[in-house]
Amino acid sequence: MKKQTWEEPQILVQKFIPNEYVAACGDRGRVYNFKCNAGNKRNEYNVYLEDGTPYATSGHDYGGCHTDYYGYSPCGETHEANSDSGFLKGYMYEQDLRGRDKGKRINVIIWTDNYTDVHCTTELNMNEWTTAKS
Repeated sequence: MKKQTWEEPQILVQKFIPNEYVAACGDRGRVYNFKCNAGNKRNEYNVYLEDGTPYATSGHDYGGCHTDYYGYSPCGETHEANSDSGFLKGYMYEQDLRGRDKGKRINVIIWTDNYTDVHCTTELNMNEWTTAKS
């Protein structure tokens, strides 16, 4: 027969101490240098959201646009745009003389400036855009 021995109860406590800092804020505060370069300055374009919803169009082909714009024409400027100021995936077509779509579909990223304007770029990889922290 084995003799049992009494042991004093012990509590083992482990404390988590991180060994490096990890930022969890994502893109907050990031400012993109957004180039409004999609299309030709002399032409007008119908701009649509990725799902086909008209964003800035002539209104002739889909019965009206969802903004106060009758189309889009690039300004050619580089804008400083906050990461949370309204970037949308979309596409555009050049307008014919009656405001209808013509030519090839052009995939774009739309910067809405908090849904107050329309600027488009053909540079689709936002990770390659130049940035500056605000």
